[in-house]
Amino acid sequence: MYQTLISATDLARHIDQPDWVVVDCRHDLADPAAGRDGYAIGHLPGAVFANLDTDLSGAKLGPDGEFRGRHPLPDKQALLETLRALGVNDNSQVVAYDAHGGMFAARLWWLLRWLGHEAVAVLDGGMAAWQSLGQPLSTEVPSRARGTIASGAPLVSTVTLRDVMDNIETGERSVIDARAADRFRGENETIDPVGGHIPGAKNRFFKDNLQPDGRFKDASTLRAELAPLVPDPARAIMQCGSGVTACHNLLALEVAQMPGAALYPGSWSEWVADATRPVARGDA
Repeated sequence: MYQTLISATDLARHIDQPDWVVVDCRHDLADPAAGRDGYAIGHLPGAVFANLDTDLSGAKLGPDGEFRGRHPLPDKQALLETLRALGVNDNSQVVAYDAHGGMFAARLWWLLRWLGHEAVAVLDGGMAAWQSLGQPLSTEVPSRARGTIASGAPLVSTVTLRDVMDNIETGERSVIDARAADRFRGENETIDPVGGHIPGAKNRFFKDNLQPDGRFKDASTLRAELAPLVPDPARAIMQCGSGVTACHNLLALEVAQMPGAALYPGSWSEWVADATRPVARGDA
């Protein structure tokens, strides 16, 4: 069972097995159609496609009309239906990949763990790693039997906006922001209406989890880099712009054998929807 990362070499040995489901998670925040267009041009053989906006996210407005962020968590039942349509069963080994160092694939990894599914991993190095081995791509859209995955006890946890608000007062939990340093400081903000970060948060750009070739750093390196920011993972909150790249940091923590951190799904995009919420700028 693969539960964090899988190498392209290992995936090539298993990709044809019927109980393996490979999911293409490519996306472009500036061009929502880019992922599916890329899938049509060429994808890993047998891979199915999941869209970040429509498959891996839920409604932006909650029942009370409050904005929940740019990529809120999907309803669990809706997510189960999506995964069943992709052919995922309770015994499936799921492998998620993208072309962005795991930026979007980690979201599916986290969501499956949220449903209690252990056998899910991200392809380390993504499409580039696959193609570097000379492995083929395909344009064929597979026809998979409908899956039967069911929800189990969650393997991950979340916190609410209220939890994060309360933590500003207590400072009991470390808050880690996965966005680029300039956005964290409040500079060059092009996605959300307000620049800056949640007061008290620290910055760990998700791309810092990667080596130059796009594969994750090894466990000991990640542990050495993350431990000063996350002294107690069980009391840590991971966030980003909209709850997507925070999952990359959560995956890095798992690789580093530092489990237990929670996700703030709404993240910065939910936080700044109310102008009365405090905003910090600069490095601190």
